Amino acid sequence: MTDGWKNKFYFGDNLGIMRDYIPDGSVDLIYLDPPFNSNATYNVLFQEKNGTQSAAQITAFEDTWHWGLESEEAYREVVTGGPKRLADLIQALRSFLGQNDMMAYVVMLAIRLLDMHRVLKSTGSIYLHCDPTASHYLKLIMDSIFGARHFRNEIIWRRTNAHNMKSRQFPRIHDVLLFYSKTDQFLFKPEFTAYSEEQLRRYKKDASGRLFTGQDLTIVSTSASRKFEWRGTKPPPHRGWGLPIEQLEELWRDGRILAKKDGSPRLDGLKVYLDEMPGKIADSIWADIPRVGNTSKERLGYPTQKPEALLKRIINASSNEGDLVLDPFCGCGTTVTVAELLNRRWIGIDITHLAIAHMKHRLESAFGPELSPYEVLGDPKDLRSAEALAEHNRYQFEWWALSKVTARPAQDKKKGADTGVDGSIDFFDDASGKAKRIVIQVKSGNVSVSQIRDLKGVMGREKAVIGAFITLKEPTDPMKTEAASAGFYERETPVGTQRYPRLQIITTRELLDGRELQHPKMAVSTFKNAERKRKGKGPEQEELW
Repeated sequence: MTDGWKNKFYFGDNLGIMRDYIPDGSVDLIYLDPPFNSNATYNVLFQEKNGTQSAAQITAFEDTWHWGLESEEAYREVVTGGPKRLADLIQALRSFLGQNDMMAYVVMLAIRLLDMHRVLKSTGSIYLHCDPTASHYLKLIMDSIFGARHFRNEIIWRRTNAHNMKSRQFPRIHDVLLFYSKTDQFLFKPEFTAYSEEQLRRYKKDASGRLFTGQDLTIVSTSASRKFEWRGTKPPPHRGWGLPIEQLEELWRDGRILAKKDGSPRLDGLKVYLDEMPGKIADSIWADIPRVGNTSKERLGYPTQKPEALLKRIINASSNEGDLVLDPFCGCGTTVTVAELLNRRWIGIDITHLAIAHMKHRLESAFGPELSPYEVLGDPKDLRSAEALAEHNRYQFEWWALSKVTARPAQDKKKGADTGVDGSIDFFDDASGKAKRIVIQVKSGNVSVSQIRDLKGVMGREKAVIGAFITLKEPTDPMKTEAASAGFYERETPVGTQRYPRLQIITTRELLDGRELQHPKMAVSTFKNAERKRKGKGPEQEELW
């Protein structure tokens, strides 16, 4: 990919991002796994100071699609400006469902799916990942936008084994993927799975020791041209020979057709060797890809994290190297990670800076110097855009500022009292095995010297050796004097004493200019590191999986 293209993360609402930045007919493949669980909160687990996952979860990916002004506006836009069949369907669904979370989910997806249809190439495909709670409503939406004739598969992914055996219903163990193409001229390459033990038992050894089995030589057909008798064998009613007689004769001469005891060809006699077969063609029931388990090397602490093997199958089947893959609900970044691994171009969109920081860390820890060039669009690039972010959502500004110093956000303050700690970094600088802590406050409003004094108190309470005060506004001289009075944190090294200011004030302007928080660099990773990967050159890259 040397055409100057840079892969892209966009921060913001995917509807606006698609409309403003993604041209018509530019995307080869879309995979989306939109969050929906009316009783759940989507969390990101961060690394604890001892390297384990934190017991305190950071509320970051909350399901916020409830019926309100935004969903009402989306509903009206679809009804007045969308295709007639979608407008009629949405109105009927509102009459049936009412104004509830499910209706909000359906209408908010519908308006976005219209733009996904617009940006998809004529040869492109889309996979919508959902659960059985909503799949039947979403299939109607997809039919109305992409056309029922372009529905390709309802794929059942068996994500787990049965659990909760005391429930008064059958265990829910699968997700649904709705696979549609934009037109009839779409790219699709079959994927293959391993043979089961039962299938392998059907193979026999020939004289050379190779395993073989017989496959059907006939197909369903009513054509008289396929119903001829050949070497004493004739297909049964409603079936005919699958090959012309010339090919049948050639296979017979080569010993590739099995014979019955009387010497005539077997209808199921096409001799197929196991070592010539790529495997069993994957069908629409995917039971061979397990979920990301608690002990999996892939696991990054994201509760709805999808396995890379699932995305590998989708991306390999419906795109080529160099094609553009879009994930408008990027989450923890599995789609873009696999797209990068398989040498595809990619665009990921997410509405939280915390998710963007998570995905950046995942890619950089997984690929290192092999990572293709990418850019983050929507991140503040100057003071004015940082001020706009703070005005729009101070929590998003806080998460962005913390990501700039690679800090772990503190537990969501909206759920309880403000402890005076917005983020933290843990590091080791001796042989004791005990981590030392840096506490961080982020301020987007007016600031004063009293806040620096308060941070000193927080540092004492939290037993933090360094404190950082990140401010959107310029600090006053008394604030700088108070911070300087905290002195230095010192550590002895073989090359001498290293000194770090114990209380550091960093402005947003300085963050944008690249200033770093001064501290020993042996820090515990804020996000769990992804498993290291090496990109292959060929389309299969089996050694990576």
